[in-house]
Amino acid sequence: MTAFEAAAGRENPSRPTTLGHAAAALASKRIVTSYGFWIFLLSDIIMFSCLFAAYAVLMGDTAGGPTGRELFNLRNVELETACLLLSSFTCGLAGVGARAHRGSLFYGAMTTTLMLGAGFLSLETREFAGMIASGAGPTRSAFLSAFFTLVGCHGLHVSVGLLWLLTMMAQVFAKGYREDILRRMLCFGLFWHALDIIWVALFTVVYLIGARQ
Repeated sequence: MTAFEAAAGRENPSRPTTLGHAAAALASKRIVTSYGFWIFLLSDIIMFSCLFAAYAVLMGDTAGGPTGRELFNLRNVELETACLLLSSFTCGLAGVGARAHRGSLFYGAMTTTLMLGAGFLSLETREFAGMIASGAGPTRSAFLSAFFTLVGCHGLHVSVGLLWLLTMMAQVFAKGYREDILRRMLCFGLFWHALDIIWVALFTVVYLIGARQ
């Protein structure tokens, strides 16, 4: 401590206490933010678990309409899966680039993640449009209502994730690799990887099993 700081401390004895309170408040805010994010993530997983349960109950209620065997194109679904799994890898690279303060790795990996996520949404939108055009829309049967709700909800989460990705790129560009931004980047990475895990379950339960019904 310099003589000036010591003198300032003697003149204003409450200053160290104020700084201590500020540091404690900042630490508390970080804990609350992290805790809140984990609650959000767990609540999302619970919601998808309920949707999976509803689909499992209703998957046989086709009301005389088309079944999964007749509707699902596994080649298209395999492309969707490849896009999403590769995007999880590039999202991890983006996190490494952010922590290392390497702009080329961060922006390159985030851009690739964005393109793969957009490709996934494009394939899924084409699948939905084809099914609806053939008369297999969400109102055709309970099976299709459950299918569109479950898969569409995942697609909506991917869309939100892409908006979050663009926001993170803008924040890093404007403010640099600040600690709070790196923490948000970590939260984004966890969210994106959770979507990949949910999609693996979707691919197995909805498409692989559904194609055999």
